[in-house]
Amino acid sequence: MEQSTFSDCLERIGAEPEYILPMGRNKAKVSIKALDDNHKQGKLILVSAITPTPSGEGKTTISVGLAQGLQVLGKKVCLALRQPSMGPVFGRKGGATGGGKSTIIPTEEINMHFTGDFHAITSAHNLISAVIDNALFYRTINLDERKVTWKRVMDMNDRCLRSIIVGLNKQGFPRESSFDITPASEIMACLCLATSYADMRSRIDRIVIGFTVDDKPVFAKELGITGAVMALLKDAMMPNLVRSMEGVPCFLHGGPFANIAHGCNSVLATRMALRYGDYAVTEAGFAFDLGAEKFLDIKCRQTGLAPDAIVIVTTARALKMHGGTALADLKVPNVDAVRAGLPNLAAHLDAAANFQRPVVVAINKFADDNEEELLAIREFCKDRGVDCAVADIFANGGEGGRELAEKVIAAADRPSPNFKPLYEVNIPVEEKIRTIATKIYGADGVELTPAARKKLALFESCGLTNLPVCMAKTQNSLSDNAKLRGRPKGFTITVRDFEIANGAGFLVALCGEIMRMPALPRIPNATSIELDDDGTIHGV
Repeated sequence: MEQSTFSDCLERIGAEPEYILPMGRNKAKVSIKALDDNHKQGKLILVSAITPTPSGEGKTTISVGLAQGLQVLGKKVCLALRQPSMGPVFGRKGGATGGGKSTIIPTEEINMHFTGDFHAITSAHNLISAVIDNALFYRTINLDERKVTWKRVMDMNDRCLRSIIVGLNKQGFPRESSFDITPASEIMACLCLATSYADMRSRIDRIVIGFTVDDKPVFAKELGITGAVMALLKDAMMPNLVRSMEGVPCFLHGGPFANIAHGCNSVLATRMALRYGDYAVTEAGFAFDLGAEKFLDIKCRQTGLAPDAIVIVTTARALKMHGGTALADLKVPNVDAVRAGLPNLAAHLDAAANFQRPVVVAINKFADDNEEELLAIREFCKDRGVDCAVADIFANGGEGGRELAEKVIAAADRPSPNFKPLYEVNIPVEEKIRTIATKIYGADGVELTPAARKKLALFESCGLTNLPVCMAKTQNSLSDNAKLRGRPKGFTITVRDFEIANGAGFLVALCGEIMRMPALPRIPNATSIELDDDGTIHGV
């Protein structure tokens, strides 16, 4: 198929010219005003996956391939995806724009600076940090310097910034602090959940930046800089429009991680996709237990969105790893290992069943996959009464996603009950966490450390706990122990600390060893990235 042009993409969505702000030849911003009109809304398809393994599951690739498959079937479809962070690009994962013939373009630009949204979010966040320290220096705010909770952020993995001391130059108050990665910024979370400029302003105002001597919350509104923060975010608030290799329009906007934040692209981008497509395909980060749970319990709860169908991505090689196969042995056919890994898929299907939405299993096909292994997955799904399709979308693009697209259309047409989150927000926090841990992770229960209980008591005394919970947990296991693959049994989820994201509208529960500032591996992906003399980037 001849590669489409960006002009084709604009024509395909039929966007009004006054709403399109070109950002070069291959991408554009779309004005929020495009959502002012009350247009018919398309059907929302949520793509999730089984627990990640080093073999790669290809959730973004499936999202793109599914959308292209829907287009092959004559459907008007749009994608709504997250922007990549430069942390993983230069760290362990590399780029995040799909793969093969199911790729979002322009790939290199997307994986690097793109339209500058992450820079704007980083600057807005750190403006608040700078003004906090300035207010402490001049004593213009009633904030205990020992109880500042607002950190700094940067869009790079850097383990040395997990714990720092600021104010050693006698121009401030020496205190312990830290950096988070930009995808963990509350500004990022607010931007991804905001529905308008006015809503974003309100969210910034109610961000908790710390506490007074007598443990009263101090809000960002008291700094008097909300207008300045909004000015930095003016363009970043507008969703970005790019396209797939086959010309499917893609609203690429926002990028919180699902293991340390809520893991979804922006509400504005999702609504753009629903506004311009009869089908909107979106994804949530990592597996169902992390990204999809937060999509449903946080994003859908706050916005009234609800998926018409859910896709859970799996691969034969990932199931073999969950079944005990080493990474080096994945190319060796092993049907028994696939069957041994299927309980992980079963766990995510059980978790999805809590939300009463039709589910389709997508088997992301690799070139060296064994047909008997694929058949074992199909038979498992058939026995459970779950639709399943092999998607050969890396090699064949939309044509390879035809079967999956047909199954998704049928699933989305089935009636579903009114959407209901997993829990009510006004129940005790520990009960909310226990509900997530037992019904989604399969845990026996929950344990809070003394430090976590102390922090929770503080938030409760301030009236900051009638919120959904955002679990910060390893993506590599259903448990909080990254080494436990498959479907672990007999484990307890340990919460070691809490953080408040009042502007975003959720409470963060930190579990196990999870860090909000990732680290680089021994050999970072940055060592394989090059720029040639023609100005072309390689290795992303």
